[in-house]
Amino acid sequence: MKDFNFTKDKDLEVHSEETLYKGFAEIKVYKLRHRLFEGGWSDLITREIASRKPIAAALPYDPCLDKVVLIEQCRIGAIQARSPWLLEAVAGMLGDQDQNPEELITRELKEESGLEASKLHKICEYWVSPGGSSEYLTLYCAEVDAREAGGIHGLPEEHEDIYVHVVNRQEAYDMVQSGRINNALSIIAIQWLQLNLHIFNDKR
Repeated sequence: MKDFNFTKDKDLEVHSEETLYKGFAEIKVYKLRHRLFEGGWSDLITREIASRKPIAAALPYDPCLDKVVLIEQCRIGAIQARSPWLLEAVAGMLGDQDQNPEELITRELKEESGLEASKLHKICEYWVSPGGSSEYLTLYCAEVDAREAGGIHGLPEEHEDIYVHVVNRQEAYDMVQSGRINNALSIIAIQWLQLNLHIFNDKR
C-alpha cells in the first residue's frame, strides 16, 4: 500500500470558515482545496459540516452474570425509521467539566444508567461520519454490576428520557444479527465483546 503522507498543514488549504448556525449542533461551511493523488491541487471546494464536540461511549457488561446493559431512547436522527426509539450503549458529549473521555463516560454511565464502572476497556476511536460531521468517538466496554441496573434515567434539563434494559450477552449479539440494534457504536461494541470474551474468562 502506498503511503502519500498527506497532512493538514502542508496538503490542505482552508480559504474560509463560516458558522451558519449554532444551537444543539453547529453548522459550518468551509471553502478549501487539497492536494490530489495524481499531483497538483483540487479546485476550490465548498463543504458544510455539523461541527460537534468529541463524544465517548461505553457498552456496560457484567462478566459475572454475562449480561449486557442497553439503554433505549428517542433519537431524532432516526426520525425516518418506523420507530426512532433505539437500543444503544451509553454515550455522551464532552462537557466543560470533563477533562478526557474516561471522565466523560464515567459521568454518562451514572446519568444514563445509574451504573459505575469497576473497569474500562478501551475498544477504539473513530470518526463517526467524516463526510459531513466532525464528531470523533472514543468507545469502551465498561465492567459493571448489572444487578444495579434498571429503571428510567437521564437529566430532565437535557430532555433525556432513558429506559434501561438488562439482557443476556448472546441476546444482545442476536439483536445485532437481526438488525434490532442498528446504530454503529453499539454494533461495534457488541461485536468487540463477542470477539474478546477471553479477557473476562476469570470472571465468567
